[in-house]
Amino acid sequence: MSREEFKILFDAYFETVRNFIYYRCGDTELATDVSQESFMKIWEKGLSPEPGKELALLYRIAGNIFISRYRKTQSAMNYRKSITLKVDDFSPNDQMEYNELKEKYDKALQNMTEKKRVVFLMSRFEELTYKEIAERLQISVKAVEKRMSQALGSLRKALY
Repeated sequence: MSREEFKILFDAYFETVRNFIYYRCGDTELATDVSQESFMKIWEKGLSPEPGKELALLYRIAGNIFISRYRKTQSAMNYRKSITLKVDDFSPNDQMEYNELKEKYDKALQNMTEKKRVVFLMSRFEELTYKEIAERLQISVKAVEKRMSQALGSLRKALY
């Protein structure tokens, strides 16, 4: 697909795809991000949709991206909810230290890039191997190792 053909495709369908995602999530920023990412996938992969089937392809790509993001968000929220300790056995000082550490941990997770956070949570929460993570994210095992190393470094730095 040439640059000009891509521009025509983008101009013709961007608003439609964005509205499609907006109706699913109600968030204009997310809808815009997903729409842009959908077009980037077409450009990066060099896809040339058949005439008349462009919108169907864009809807499918955008829908898949939206579902993927939703699952990542849910996974992160479930992980955060699962971090609860029985606090009855702790002294007030222990409880205060725990709360401070938990705040630092949550803030460190928020400050991580999405790529690092996703790899970290998949490894720790879903207990996936680096190979399984690489397959799910469609990246190399080395990329997973690098992201995990960076995520652990960020946590170490934030917590100590």
